[in-house]
Amino acid sequence: MRFGLDVAQQRLPWDEVVSRVRFAEDLGFDGAWGFDHLQPMYGDGPGEAFEGMATLAALAGATTRIRLGLLVAGVTYRHPSVFAAEAMTIDHASHGRLELSLGAAWFDKEHTELGIPFPSTGARFDLLEDALEIVTRLFTGDVVSYTGKVVSLRNAQLRPVPVQRPHPPIWIGGNGPRRTLPLVARYADVWHAWGTPDALRAANERLDELVVEAGRDPSAVVRASSLSLDDLATARRHAAKWRDAGYGYLVCGWPDAGRAQVERFAQEVLPEFPA
Repeated sequence: MRFGLDVAQQRLPWDEVVSRVRFAEDLGFDGAWGFDHLQPMYGDGPGEAFEGMATLAALAGATTRIRLGLLVAGVTYRHPSVFAAEAMTIDHASHGRLELSLGAAWFDKEHTELGIPFPSTGARFDLLEDALEIVTRLFTGDVVSYTGKVVSLRNAQLRPVPVQRPHPPIWIGGNGPRRTLPLVARYADVWHAWGTPDALRAANERLDELVVEAGRDPSAVVRASSLSLDDLATARRHAAKWRDAGYGYLVCGWPDAGRAQVERFAQEVLPEFPA
């Protein structure tokens, strides 16, 4: 099993963001995860919130081993072609350490306040579907024409191709049976879901069916979820349940107790769950 660490970057000064990611790298976590928002989502008053893709680009040069991602990149913030070019650049800057997530976005407050269009839920999922198709096609390096529901391309091409072939691992999160799971089945290398193994059993089984219908092997889609580190005994027990249910990746939340708790988890629990 692999473990990533959510560095909880909102309301942190830049040096602390970098310090936490290097800390996770030194402790042996597989990945470090930030968020993709332009404003803090909790707390009072103004606070630091560094743009997600630029953050990953900077972290690529500040680290050497740990993989880097956002949970999750919202499709409303960037044109899909621009997003593909940013991702390709980060993949090269990190020498192939990018985890590429995509989601339909949800934080309407920052969209409204910053003047970013926030379409209906259906329209955002249409944009997500277009973005997944556009990104995967542009990553081939070929000339691409595509007629989408929201975004279309005409004789488009991006070079160079990403370091990771055919593309960085694509993460899609959510349990929605009508729009999300079919997109996971078609495009995702990793499905990230919230809940418990028992609560997600039906969605997991349905995803297997959809992956087969899409002509893929269900084992090609890694199952991922999240893990609280606030109590290490509980974290150990829950990690074992996720592993036994076939999940291969857990994103660990930054605990209230801070670095000492993260370090204890890395020393006492991580060795029990080899990759």
